[in-house]
Amino acid sequence: MAIISTRPSVALVKTRWRKKGPRTLAERAGVIGANLWKLSLEIFKHMEKEGFRFGSDRLVTGVLTEFIAFVAQLVDRAVYGRLSDAERTALIGEVAGHLAATMENNQRDLLVPGEYRKPFIDALNARFGEYAVFEYADGGPSYACLRFFATKVSDVMTGVGGSGDNKWVVEQMMDIEAPEMVLLVKKLVDQTVAAAPR
Repeated sequence: MAIISTRPSVALVKTRWRKKGPRTLAERAGVIGANLWKLSLEIFKHMEKEGFRFGSDRLVTGVLTEFIAFVAQLVDRAVYGRLSDAERTALIGEVAGHLAATMENNQRDLLVPGEYRKPFIDALNARFGEYAVFEYADGGPSYACLRFFATKVSDVMTGVGGSGDNKWVVEQMMDIEAPEMVLLVKKLVDQTVAAAPR
């Protein structure tokens, strides 16, 4: 059965600066992190609009973690060759730190007070290791990579607290949501990293 869905409509937040001149990697990472967070939220909202069910705030943060891990590793792949290895490592570290702080603040608002930063960073590190084995061609992830991502999202959504109504998650992610994520990450990196000072 074919998935009938509209494409998500996601616009990047500010990626240009009023003042001319070079930007630090930390400044660029802040813009990238803010955009990855917005992109992940918009994809989540699109899935809700399409009828997917999220049973709890904890399940929502689990899905957002999978979205963020996917798009963050796309950024890492996209900056490869544009930055030195040291700059690339620093940029991705800053992006991860920005996203960890944002996730922690949101989890503290939604859930009980607790330690949220380390589990989030641990999840990102685990996913980066898992995504590293997949091929990327023509600037995009392979079918196997997309399938892995979609399965991870599906596992979260159908696991504890998930809904049995979510049987089309894998198809939705592969056919609708992931391609939009890939396009927007490419655009984001082109606008924020291409002119990074060397």
